[in-house]
Amino acid sequence: MVSKFFSKIFGSRNERVLKRLRKNVEQIAKFEADIEQLDDAALQAKTVEFRQRLADGQTLDDILPEAFSVVREAGKRALGMRHFDVQMIGGMILNEGKIAEMRTGEGKTLVATLAVYLNALEGEGVHLVTVNDYLAQRDSAWMSQLYGFLGLTTGVIISGMEPDARRASYAADITYGTNNEFGFDYLRDNMAFSLEEKVQRKLHFAVVDEVDSILIDEARTPLIISGAAEDSSEMYQRINSLIPNLSRQIGEDEEIEVEGDYTLDEKAKQVHFTEAGHEKIENLLTQDGILEQNASLYDAANISLMHHVTAALRAHVLFQRDVDYIVQENQVVIVDEFTGRTMPGRRWSEGLHHAVEAKEGVEIQHENQTLASITSQNYFRL
Repeated sequence: MVSKFFSKIFGSRNERVLKRLRKNVEQIAKFEADIEQLDDAALQAKTVEFRQRLADGQTLDDILPEAFSVVREAGKRALGMRHFDVQMIGGMILNEGKIAEMRTGEGKTLVATLAVYLNALEGEGVHLVTVNDYLAQRDSAWMSQLYGFLGLTTGVIISGMEPDARRASYAADITYGTNNEFGFDYLRDNMAFSLEEKVQRKLHFAVVDEVDSILIDEARTPLIISGAAEDSSEMYQRINSLIPNLSRQIGEDEEIEVEGDYTLDEKAKQVHFTEAGHEKIENLLTQDGILEQNASLYDAANISLMHHVTAALRAHVLFQRDVDYIVQENQVVIVDEFTGRTMPGRRWSEGLHHAVEAKEGVEIQHENQTLASITSQNYFRL
């Protein structure tokens, strides 16, 4: 009741933020008439002027109203599109590192140009993150007309590019690309043996399109770079033959409905052995000559074996053919859980992909080990 009372008097937090930003919109509007009178050369010279003012000690907030007005005028001349006042507010929200929620067709691409241009003036590079290569190429080609008109360079990062081409795109004032490309380039740079091998500059400012997809839906999916490890194909095949002997337990603790050897956590896609299940799998491994007599899976020497067993069990009970993956040309191909598209070349980590290959009876590829890993969330915290 008290919070509602004060909200009626002072407005909600969003309303207070919008009220503050509308004052800036009024300041932007005051520049519009003078900016309209400038010829193309004079308008383009504003970029040089802004950079000099920043070098002289002014801040981005100091030049924001005039810079946004310049972008608005450049949009009219280069694209035939004028930023609306509500788009100006969206640009200011992005500049403050906050989320601007907009419906399809409300001009998100144009909104981004405001915060991107302003932060690119510092000369340290700005990344605009999209969800796929098509949008990265489309938006960079489209908006580069505006940025180029104002004297800024634009690059784009897509899959399959050579290191020199990537380095050139990152050297541009504004770089478009997907979160995967930015993230993997960051990991590869951290594995480089010399500065000359790196492609990215110091991370400065980024605008993320479809932020809910990138930072929420895909938050649990890490970006991983793997390298070759020792071949253990035979071990995956031997353990795979033992897994059908295990049964699932229904319920836990005092609410067990059906006794079994393991429990499932389907949300986290994990399996956990029960005490009876541990004893049973150890006996099976011993009978098959994989585990020494009276040895335990928890012995330090058997950590790798426990890893194989867990991967094989997950492959059998958590990952379904034609749902989580398909078998194509004697290979296991992952199906993206968000888009439903196949992802050739992508492999599950921690031995899971090899366990699925053993389960399906296809050729088991050489095992990889994780060399570098980061989630999209952690990357954008840098």
